[in-house]
Amino acid sequence: MRQPGRVILASQSAARAAVLTAAGVVFEARPARIDEAAIKAAGQAEGAGPDDVALTLAGLKARRIREPGAVVVGADQLLVCEGRWFDKPADLAEARDHLLALRGRSHTLVTAILCYRDGAEIWRHLARPSLTMRAFSDGFLDEYLALEGDELLGSVGAYRLEGVGAQLFDRLEGEHAAVLGLPLLPLLGFLRQCGVLTT
Repeated sequence: MRQPGRVILASQSAARAAVLTAAGVVFEARPARIDEAAIKAAGQAEGAGPDDVALTLAGLKARRIREPGAVVVGADQLLVCEGRWFDKPADLAEARDHLLALRGRSHTLVTAILCYRDGAEIWRHLARPSLTMRAFSDGFLDEYLALEGDELLGSVGAYRLEGVGAQLFDRLEGEHAAVLGLPLLPLLGFLRQCGVLTT
């Protein structure tokens, strides 16, 4: 399948890269390092909502990569449960605390994409998939943490839906790829619209 334009994913997320690869998009991954924790803290201190902060983070990532003519895709995701924002856990003890806080509750993954070309924003999209965790036992949680280990530390919410983490959930509303951090169908539509993918 011919791809007439270049795509750069401004992310080090293996899940986002896997989503694009599975869809047949040819791209280059170039992590754009920003101080996410500081930006989130500043946003909350200023009273910004999670939608605005997720879009800000995605935009900062996309702007960091400069490659003439290429479409740079920046993405970010915030987990919000009953007004509380969750970050990636620092260690397995914190991962356990996060999962206990989410157990038996619904949460939203505020998932933002911003695309830049030649230093200018050319598209943005926001998805808000909702997930409901089941009331799993402490024993199941301990087995899950032992099985996944440090892999969970790279995931907001301390779970990986693309693996055994699916067993934590009762319900998912929204696009599966958006849960993984990259709303795929809207992005593919945009890439066709701007001439990067064939129509």
